[in-house]
Amino acid sequence: MSRNQNNIVTLTQHEQPFELGITDSLPDARRTGKYLGKFIVEQMVEGIDYGKVTGYSKPSLLKPGAEKICQHLKLTIQYEVNHRFEEWEQGIFHYEVRVTLTPINCTQLIAEGIGSSNTKEEQYNEQSPYTIVNTVLKMAKKRALVDAVLNVSATSGIFTQDIEDMPKAAELKGGDGTITKRQLKKIHELVKGQGMNPDTAREMMRLMFGVDHSTKLSKTQASTFIQDLLLLSESRR
Repeated sequence: MSRNQNNIVTLTQHEQPFELGITDSLPDARRTGKYLGKFIVEQMVEGIDYGKVTGYSKPSLLKPGAEKICQHLKLTIQYEVNHRFEEWEQGIFHYEVRVTLTPINCTQLIAEGIGSSNTKEEQYNEQSPYTIVNTVLKMAKKRALVDAVLNVSATSGIFTQDIEDMPKAAELKGGDGTITKRQLKKIHELVKGQGMNPDTAREMMRLMFGVDHSTKLSKTQASTFIQDLLLLSESRR
């Protein structure tokens, strides 16, 4: 991580290339999403790389899936915080992040994306802004990455841009009481058993139910989430 005189923070993430036996060229990937069709079907996992919401036609590309596409196309990801607004007295934080994608061992710019996030978003209404500063920055980074990947991979016809394109959380909330201790334990066991990153599990809950923690699920939502995790576990065997 480095900081220049304009207070722009640069975070560079180098992805190691790997071969999947697909010989199509990168320019073909930029021209058409068909290049990635086989890869998405065979290598990307629902609930980890992308998320679906009942009643919506297109799934949302998640951060692990965006990173996996970059690996497949042998691209290096670079993050820059273009703009930051931090008002500590009022608890207002806003970040705009720019992502650039370049081929590994090359400086040629292939694609870029912009993403922003702030503590005034509806999903953060019930949280203290001072405890989610890092979460807001990570969300801006995730949105910028997804934007860049959709640009380079021509998969906007397959995936949505972000969770804002999904149905509102109110349409998905249950009204049958809060999650039980037994359900909480089961969710934790399934997430841990699959080696799933907790951030991925939280993003799944945000996509499906509009909550950011399992303790905020209703009994019905918890049951649905457990079933999805079980199905995901079965599909990976």
